[in-house]
Amino acid sequence: MRKKLMFFSGAFFCLALTANVFAQAPKIEQRLSKYVVLISIDGLRPEFYLDQSMPTPNLQFMKNNGVYADGVRGVFPTVTYPSHTTMITGAMPGRHGIYYNTIFSDSGSTNTWYREEKFIQTETLWDAVKKSGMTSACISWPVSVGAPIDYNVPEAWENDRNGSTSINPYVTPAGLFEEIQQNATGKLNYSQMNLNNLAIDENLSRMAAYLLKKYKPNFTTLHIVCVDHAEHAVGRHGEEVNKALASADHAVSNILEAVQAAGIADSTTIIVTGDHGFVDINTGFNPNVLLARNGLIPSGNNRDGWKAMFHASGGSAFLHLRDKKDTKTLAKVQAIIDSLPASVKKLYRIVDRKEMDKIGADPNAVFALAATEGVSIGGAATGDLIRAGRGGTHGFFPDFQHIETGFIAYGAGINKGAVVPKMGLEDIAPVISRLLNLSFNAPDGVLLPGILKMPSGRRENRPVINGNINPSAETK
Repeated sequence: MRKKLMFFSGAFFCLALTANVFAQAPKIEQRLSKYVVLISIDGLRPEFYLDQSMPTPNLQFMKNNGVYADGVRGVFPTVTYPSHTTMITGAMPGRHGIYYNTIFSDSGSTNTWYREEKFIQTETLWDAVKKSGMTSACISWPVSVGAPIDYNVPEAWENDRNGSTSINPYVTPAGLFEEIQQNATGKLNYSQMNLNNLAIDENLSRMAAYLLKKYKPNFTTLHIVCVDHAEHAVGRHGEEVNKALASADHAVSNILEAVQAAGIADSTTIIVTGDHGFVDINTGFNPNVLLARNGLIPSGNNRDGWKAMFHASGGSAFLHLRDKKDTKTLAKVQAIIDSLPASVKKLYRIVDRKEMDKIGADPNAVFALAATEGVSIGGAATGDLIRAGRGGTHGFFPDFQHIETGFIAYGAGINKGAVVPKMGLEDIAPVISRLLNLSFNAPDGVLLPGILKMPSGRRENRPVINGNINPSAETK
């Protein structure tokens, strides 16, 4: 009997101790949202939703009923593929490995795009969603081929030999593309899936809407593309831009309607952002012409003997050496640049390695040229050094207003009426991570206070680092 009493008293003590431990342990975080849809409008500028005269009723509705930013700083260079990878990693290009739109290799600049997710060197939100046991979907998001996404239609569009049928051989799982065409878009042809036709934005949003209604993925990424194409053609303003902007806004309305139809509107967060702003161009500058004239880039199509080359990205260019230890060639390039007249030097500024490290740019480049606003840097090694420019571009160093993009968050877990004066693209991933309560580290991003509704009893003004609250710090 004594042994039984000792057993029961011991068990009671253990239960009491366990209860006390649980009482003192921090509460496990809960998801603020069950579903998150991340929409990128390529070339989105903040005035597209801040200016009431713009043809964006849906963006303005979300802005008025959620949280928005006055401006979002981009990455360097401010181009599409590095920017979109920063959004879903919370890391800068120097860390995540997608340095440009196209790959620079030992053969020099290439026309090969970073399409495959295997090039990303850090964890993505797709990885974290998969690890958590939740599901994801992707529609035409850059650098997504082969990603761990349950319903994946990556940005990898191709055309048949006749140019009549639009195909995407990288869609997973097998049969999904046919299912989407049968139930959401109809048979897709070339004219419906190229940048010269606004139908591509409509079709991409219909794909996402169908997946949201049919499969209800917890995390969906959607890339809308035609605003960028219009701004490249005519610059920041023009009828083509307004048409593309109205089309993008309608694509957003398709998503808003889809979550309503799926019955998940109350538990869904919709985030609309972009990858960069845009700059009107009046001048073109081609620094590789200088290198070719001085024998550092061979003439003709054979580039095997190159010693130094600028990899151009719109408003910037990054100097690469074939032999990274070739100090003689580097000194020659620097002498060439230093000898240019003031009329040429005013077209750019030099970004040294220290500044490139600070902004998180390609660690393999020796230095970069950041174009003056209005100047586009090209990769041509022949022809005129300076040429007339037109239309618009991006790719600039992200330190002025016109190159900033935007951010709107609306729905579950989002505060209403809050304004973020400035944020970075790397700060978007922590927002999504916290909404879905993911185990995820955004190496360069922070969760800015005020964006999210916190559960009762939680302070709103505590700094959040990498998606996790720092309980020892207070905002002053």
